[in-house]
Amino acid sequence: MGKVKRWAKELGIGVVLVMVVLLGMDFLRAPQAPANFGHQPLLTLDSQSLTLNEQSQQRPLLVYFWATWCGVCKITTPEVGKLAAEGENVLTVALRSGDGSQLQRYLQAKGIEMPVVNDPRGELSAQWDIGVTPTFVIIDKGRMVTTTTGWTSYWGMKARLWWAGL
Repeated sequence: MGKVKRWAKELGIGVVLVMVVLLGMDFLRAPQAPANFGHQPLLTLDSQSLTLNEQSQQRPLLVYFWATWCGVCKITTPEVGKLAAEGENVLTVALRSGDGSQLQRYLQAKGIEMPVVNDPRGELSAQWDIGVTPTFVIIDKGRMVTTTTGWTSYWGMKARLWWAGL
């Protein structure tokens, strides 16, 4: 019994250490929302003009910064597309991933439908100080609530949206 307790204690300590490291990395890599970000007009690939403030008034908005060349994004982008298909409030920003037609072809080839703002030169992402792809930002009623970078699961994204709506 002593061995089991020791292993459980070591496992618990290991989990806590991993959580501290992950939270620290998120803190260090967190984007910085530009001044007046909620009112900046954005244009999606399907020519819809919107603002983050408008999009986040009724329910929390997941803003997903990603790129076609990003290895981790190849895993997370289909999951974000699934959230969008289910009716979750999602807006994505494709960072330096080509022109609009290239981006559309990429999404069609992958079978992904989601609202996308193209950021071909990385200007919008630079305003947000995005240093890591993917980056996930939750905005509620025009204010940034939470962020995370790197891989996260479908359920992790869904939980963050749910939590922000409480």
